Amino acid sequence: MPDDKLGNAQRAAMLALLGEARELSNPELYRLHGLRLDGKERRYLNDLGLVESRKVGRSFVHELTDRGWRWCADELTAGRPPRAGSLGNALYAVLAGLSRHLERAERGLADLFHPEEAGTLDDRIRAAYDELAKEPGDWISLTALRRDLNGASRTKVDEALRRLNQDPKVNLAPDDDQRSLTQADRDAALRIGGENNHLLSIGPA
Repeated sequence: MPDDKLGNAQRAAMLALLGEARELSNPELYRLHGLRLDGKERRYLNDLGLVESRKVGRSFVHELTDRGWRWCADELTAGRPPRAGSLGNALYAVLAGLSRHLERAERGLADLFHPEEAGTLDDRIRAAYDELAKEPGDWISLTALRRDLNGASRTKVDEALRRLNQDPKVNLAPDDDQRSLTQADRDAALRIGGENNHLLSIGPA
């Protein structure tokens, strides 16, 4: 059964992690869902064995454990929690309907939520930038970015970077110090408008 001691903020974090079905960093969790999982909230979910958190760079990344997935499955039929508000009440009505559908189809949550379907590549690039940059607007290398994207298709990443480059807050630029570039830096470059771009900057939201 779901743990009665979970507050609404913790429940929201659990359901957000379910919806994405993958690791989420705190900056990404905030950008996508307006949530942060820090301090005692994080430690409590870690201690219950519902969420696994690890430090990557300057922030934590979080992922549901197997026990966390079971919690979410139980939560579908748990009924609305106290002080959920009208939106929370509606959400739990939808969760109950989802549970009935899964039962009729003889399926589980893992059949519905897949990591490869969670989040767009644009979101993954922004999340990787958040992890690599010291602060919004800093320049990071495309070499580091591609490495952090963990084997995502080169073609798809290039398409996403070109798409993101249309955002005024996103900038791609060549490295002025061409002599310092390694072969990996040259290989990671993205050619736009006749220039090889090696660096990425994303300004504050």
